[in-house]
Order: sequence, then C-alpha cells, then structure tokens
Amino acid sequence: MTTTSTTYFGKPIKRNEDPRLLTGQALFTDDVDLPGMLHVAFVRSDYAHAWVRGVDVSEARRMPGVVAVFTAYDLGDYWRPGPLLVPPPPIQRLVFNIRTQVPLVKDKARHVGEPIAVVVAESRYLAEDAAERVYVDYEPLPAVVKLEDALAPGAPLIHDDLGTNLNAHVIQEKGNYASAVERADVVIKRRYVYDRGTAVAMENRGVVAHWDAKAEQMTIWDTTQAPIPIRNGLAAMLGLSEHQVRVIAPFIGGGFGPKIMMFYPEEVLIPWLARKLNRPVKWIEDRRENFFATTQERSQIHEAEIALTRDGRILGVKDVFLHDAGAYAPYGLTVPINSQCTLLGQYDIANYYTEFKSVFTNKPIVTPYRGAGRQHGVFVMERLLDAASKELGIDRVEIRRRNLIRPDMFPYPNVIVFQDFAPLTYDSGNYEPALDRVVELIGYKQFVEEEQPRLRAQGKHVGIGIVTYVEGTGIGPYEGARVTVETSGRVSVATGIGTQGQGHFTSFAQIVAEQLGVPVERIRLVTGDTAEFYWGAGTFASRGAVVAGSAVYSAAVQVRKKALQKASEVLEVPEEEIELVDGWARVKGAPHKAISLGELARRANPLRGAVRSGTEPGLEATDYFGPERGATASGVHGIIVEVDIETMQVQIKRYVVVHDCGKVINPMILEGQIQGGVAQGIGNAFYEQLHWDENGQLLNASLMDFLIPTADVVPRVEMDHVETPSPLNPMGVKGAGEAGCIPVGPLFAQAVEDALAEYGIEINEIPLSPNRLFELVQEAKARRAAGLPAGR
Repeated sequence: MTTTSTTYFGKPIKRNEDPRLLTGQALFTDDVDLPGMLHVAFVRSDYAHAWVRGVDVSEARRMPGVVAVFTAYDLGDYWRPGPLLVPPPPIQRLVFNIRTQVPLVKDKARHVGEPIAVVVAESRYLAEDAAERVYVDYEPLPAVVKLEDALAPGAPLIHDDLGTNLNAHVIQEKGNYASAVERADVVIKRRYVYDRGTAVAMENRGVVAHWDAKAEQMTIWDTTQAPIPIRNGLAAMLGLSEHQVRVIAPFIGGGFGPKIMMFYPEEVLIPWLARKLNRPVKWIEDRRENFFATTQERSQIHEAEIALTRDGRILGVKDVFLHDAGAYAPYGLTVPINSQCTLLGQYDIANYYTEFKSVFTNKPIVTPYRGAGRQHGVFVMERLLDAASKELGIDRVEIRRRNLIRPDMFPYPNVIVFQDFAPLTYDSGNYEPALDRVVELIGYKQFVEEEQPRLRAQGKHVGIGIVTYVEGTGIGPYEGARVTVETSGRVSVATGIGTQGQGHFTSFAQIVAEQLGVPVERIRLVTGDTAEFYWGAGTFASRGAVVAGSAVYSAAVQVRKKALQKASEVLEVPEEEIELVDGWARVKGAPHKAISLGELARRANPLRGAVRSGTEPGLEATDYFGPERGATASGVHGIIVEVDIETMQVQIKRYVVVHDCGKVINPMILEGQIQGGVAQGIGNAFYEQLHWDENGQLLNASLMDFLIPTADVVPRVEMDHVETPSPLNPMGVKGAGEAGCIPVGPLFAQAVEDALAEYGIEINEIPLSPNRLFELVQEAKARRAAGLPAGR
C-alpha cells in the first residue's frame, strides 16, 4: 500500500476537523444568518388519523410580523407526493404498494405531527404565535397503532384507495427449509419483538434557503446526508436547472440515517417559500417536532424457528415477520430487506425461508437509522442460538463456533437478494479468530467457571454474553472525488458525500497523503457542497470510506502518476527513481535533487507555451468508484453485566469488541466510531423506546421521558481488530459506521438473562427497561409457583 517514504495509511492521526468543532468555528445550518431572513413554524396535525375538513388561516395572517401563511391548496402544482427514493430490489416474490409523503396535508392526516400549514414571519417567535391562531377542522378517525392490527379484518384504512394497509409482501428462499426440518433432531420456535425508537441526534434537522432573483440562483443549507440527490430533486421540483441550485450540507451534529431521508415536507417547502417571497427563509426543527417530524425505525415482530442436529449444527432457519413502515414508505424496503439478509450472520446456513409483510400504521415514517434493520436480523439469529444452546446443552460460544463459515468458503453465496439489488454474497472473512480473541479478552472461561460462581455466592446477579454479527457495507451505486495539487503545494480534495462526524476530513486526507507524500495538515477536504463536486449519492450504509474513499484513492493515484511523470521530465531521471516525500519529488538516494509539488503544479499549468497533446494541465484528477456489490464487515462483541435485583438497573462491568473492517485507515477514528455505536446500541437495548396510546399519541415525546444513555452508564469499550481485506476495492477496506450498535440488543439480552438465570426468564424482546425486567421476573416467579416450566 505504501508508495512514499512516509506512511500515513493505518496511523492513528488526530482528526484535523476537531479544532474547528471544539472552538466553535464549524458551520452548522442554524449558524446561517442572512440579511432579511424570514422564519418558519409549521401547524402540525394533533391527530394520528383524521380527515381535514378545513383550515382557517385568516386570523394568523393578520398577526403582527406575519408575512404569509400557506396551506396545501396554496401550493398549486407544487403540491405533489414525494418521490420513491429506493425502489424495491428485483425479488421474484414481491408485492409493493407505493405511498409517499406530501408537503402539506390536503385531505387526510396520517400521523401526529404531519404538517398542515406553514407560517412565515419576521421571527420564529412570531411564527409560532401565529401558528397557534390557525384553526383546523378535524374529523377524527380510528388509528392503526399496533403492528398486528394493521392487517386485521376491518382495520381502519390509512390509504383508502389501496383497500389495504399492506405496503409490501416479500418472500425469499435459500435451499429448502422444509427438508431441513425433516432431517432435524430439534426444531426451536420463538416469537421476537423489536420495538420502535428514534435517533434523537444532538442537532435536529434544519433548512435555510436563499433565492437570488438577479442571478437566478438558489442556495440551500440543509442538514442532509445526501446533498447531491437533494439538489437534483429540488431543482426538478422548482423547475430550475441543477446548475441553478447549490446545496450545502455543512457540519452536521449527528445524522444516523434519518437525515438520509430526502424530500421531507420542510425540505421541499423552504426553498419554494424563499423563491415565492424573494427573501431568505429558515426553519430549524425543535426537539418536540423531532419526535414527530423526523423519521424513526425499529418496530418488527418475528415468528422464527431454527432446525438443528443434536450436536448443534444448523440445518435451516425460518423467519416470518411484520415490519412497521409508518404512514408512508418513501425509502422502499431497505430496512426489512436488511433484516432478512443480516439474519444469516456468520453462519453456514444451507436452508433459509424468510417472509415479511411491511404495513402502514398511523405513526411517523420509518427509514434507516444506524443499523437500518440489521439489528433485528442479528437479534433473531443470536437469540435462536441462545435458545438452542440451552436446549441442547452446548456452550453458547461452542454452538456458534461449530456453525461459522470457514475461510476457504469465501466468497460465500447467500443467494437471497440484498438491498444493493444483487444476490447477497460475503466477499471475505475469517470469523473464528475474532471469536477466540473476544473469549480471551473477556476471560470467558475464567468468568464462567470461577468468577461468576463466586459472585453469585455473594448474592450478586452477574452475567456474560458473547454474540457475532455481519454488516453489509460499502454498497453502490458510486461516489467520486477530485484531487488537486495547488501551486502553493497544498492539496485540495473534493467529494460529493456529506459528513456527520465520521472523520472524513482526516481519513480521506490520509489516503491522499499516502499517495502524494504530502503531510495530512496540508490537505484540505471539501465535502457536502454541490458547487464543489457535482456527482454522488450520499453518506449512508457505512459506505463513506469504502466507496468515496476508493474514489479519493483512485484520483490520488492519477495525480501521483502525473507528478512523477512531470518530475521525471524536470529532473531528467526515470519515474521509478523518484519518490514523493513531504511535498517534494526527489531522486532516491539524492534528496538534494528535488522539486516541490507546488512548483510541478505551476509548471503543469503554464501561462505561455503549449500543453502537449494528450496531456492535461495541472496536477489534478477526478475519478469515480462503484463497487460490484457490498463489502461484508463482521465482528464479535462480549459483555459482562450486573443486575441490581431490587431496582433492576443493569450495570455494564466490561464490554469487548473485536471487529473486522478490512484494512484500517485510521484506528483512532475507527475506535471512536465503534465506541459511539456501542453507546447507541446500549440506548437501543435498555433505554430508548417510544410509547404510544391507542389513538396514536406519542406519550414520551421529550428528553425528560425518552431516555438516552449518558456518560455514566456507557462503559469504556475494549477493542481489537482483525483484518481480512476486501477484494472489492483497491484499498481492501470495509465499512464500520454501524458495527458498534448492530449486535448490542441480543448481547445485552443474553447477558441479562444469564445474570437472572435463577429466575428462569427468557428475553425475547428489545428494548428492555428496569420496569420490563421486573415484570419478566414476576412472570417467571408466577410460572414457578404454578408448576409451569421456566422460559417463555
């Protein structure tokens, strides 16, 4: 990999974007403050399901400081449903009913918080006051809240013209599960519930738009993970050329997936308002709005079973589940298909039957949230193995080891279609060393045989958990990058993806530094600005380093070739005798014979003379990278917990992660990603659960009631890495952005169940809570008192 005398790739270099963030110099959307800027407040539905019979805005329009109030009928031809962002993959047995969100409710509200009217005023305070003077005439309807009620006979219809609440029905198969059952010594069946949560990013969503009528140019600042698709879509909606629309995704205080959702109502309306009123317009989502207006994730119910031999070999798995799409489904089937595919995990499973129905409910829209459905699949598979471990009397680590895919089986075909529209194929992996390393690091044998019995004898309830997972990463379609050596000797890099804390400014700089021999601090990266780079898809699915990073690499390689060629001409030596070091091209063994990259860039862009035919001016290159399929990362997590039997609080005593994301660009950034992912996974496992009443009203729409983990409950994560380079990209990298959070649910459940083993509980749901653990223990005690078997 190394092509210069200084190695940057793989080094724990400190993030060069952090000084701006730590000193308050980084630009966020809410920092944009333009002369004459107007502010927006939305009138949102109070009901989860209701006909809107009328909207009276007359009093609001008369209030001081109010510039305009608009309803759906004021939008004219601009009112239309949003696009389907991700069409379903080419799966043979698939039914899909398209229904996407609208800018403002025209006839029927389908979830609490859906926007009905928009108020524009001189300040947000005035806009909020006026919004309270908009009167909506509702005709309330029964709401579909519980997932299993959506397809019940006589259920209220969310989209009346469909005649059903079915969003999609998908069946995929590998092998023949029925034959596996016939050969099995044991078949274990379970019902698993994975409930709904939300991302609660530190920075809520926001949009600022400025229309320059003289230049006929629209500039939009947006908390989006996909600035280029946003530009393309909004240009089409507004009837403008893409070159007339500039979208800037500045620093973003957490994306986590909901900000990859495109064409939110607010995102569509703010630019329209700016053009309509010919003044800059700003909207920043408040925290309460975030609970209703930003997309959510998670809710699924699985009926699963696993067929095994007596010695614990998996013969087949069957999983049939319901998926909650929310009121609309603009993001297609990405989340439930990820659940289908990720369930297979690290295991050699010859027979698999998977079926899901995605249903509409009167809740906010579901789109990917860090993990994007992978958590559900891992939860089902790992909990099935835990049940099998107990039933067959095989150690939890051993039953996993016996079923791992061997290194000589890669690339491993899983047959079923993944979200990237291709049959799911694991490109590379070596799973057993990671499992062994976690067992070693957490002291599994010593804990089970010595420490746990000793602590239990003292009356403590301690448990251990070990689970495995895979993560499909680095999917297409493509990303691009431009690398330019400037005459100052500094290097400029531009790419179309946005950044939300992944460390792109540093890791991409390291990729370029490795090729050009320029110190990282002399490399400037621009991301998320459509004026700087025209083509790209966005930051999602753990693809930044894999796809955009590979494009940066390819462009840097081209610039390197140009620099060596030009230096060869100037220094009059063959290219192979030149090395690039610290911003200089110098002759190997004769460092005094050298020329700076800046001078080479100047000579490559002469003011006089001719550029030779077949060459390009400057030291610059643009390149693109599109993988043939996703790269499969993997890992193993281990945990030790202690449960306070009086309060049912769970304290995490130790947490270990061994991860394989191929070649590591920056181990410090990688460890930060994993630590943050684990923290989010802990929240998903034990804190973050949305609660709704029978009318579709959210009961905990504040950070007073919706709990998130804080620093005092998140442990220090002990980490190690194994590397199996991916053959699908030139650097051999795989994604890591979601690895920390994906397996935490089943890991937490396994360890807590182990800690409470004396009560015989079995945990088949996530999220948990102290209250729910208390209920499970009481239910187990009641079963024992009634002479019923422990467990479910």
